[in-house]
Amino acid sequence: MANKNEQESTNAIDNLNDSLTGIEEKVANNQKALMWACIGVAAVVALVLIYMFAIRRPGIENANNAIAQADLELINGNDSTALVQYQHVADEYGYDAGNRAALNSAIILYKQGKYQEALDYLQKYSSKENVIGATAKALEGDCYVNLDKFDEALSCFEQAVKISDENPSLTPYFLMKEANVYNAQKNYTKEAEAYQTILDKYPAFGPRMNIDFEKYVERANALAGGK
Repeated sequence: MANKNEQESTNAIDNLNDSLTGIEEKVANNQKALMWACIGVAAVVALVLIYMFAIRRPGIENANNAIAQADLELINGNDSTALVQYQHVADEYGYDAGNRAALNSAIILYKQGKYQEALDYLQKYSSKENVIGATAKALEGDCYVNLDKFDEALSCFEQAVKISDENPSLTPYFLMKEANVYNAQKNYTKEAEAYQTILDKYPAFGPRMNIDFEKYVERANALAGGK
């Protein structure tokens, strides 16, 4: 009986040792996994810090300095020099400076009659802001008009109307642009509708701009009836 109890005690101790060994192995494995996880997190943090302080911040500063020089040239009336500098910032940098440089490049190119080049830079520009963003989209439409791409122009003016969010000065102005394109397409019914929208939604715009939109509606309706 004593031998049996001793054997059972020995087995219990062995089982306990095995269990403890298993637990120790699991703890050791978990510690290794935790260590590698910590190393991985530290590496990601290090990369983020390197990007923020060694790449992004200097990049932003360089872009801001470059566009400031372009702005100064523009203020001094050196449009051609400013254009070269704006294009450089737009092509080489991102960030807000690169975005604004793309728009400024497009404006100067449009004034120079280089409509396709202006479009190329407008397509690099991104803004949904209801004044500058809407005006930039309308400028894109103006480029298409000058390239005789009326469907594309209409799409831009329609987007400008939406982005401008019923701005009492800008939205009717963009509707006028729509009407002009419809007139060029001989779509006089849509032209009349655009002018009527101005009359109905923005009645103060006509008097402020000294434009009699009722006459424009009558003319468009007459042309539509005569087709």
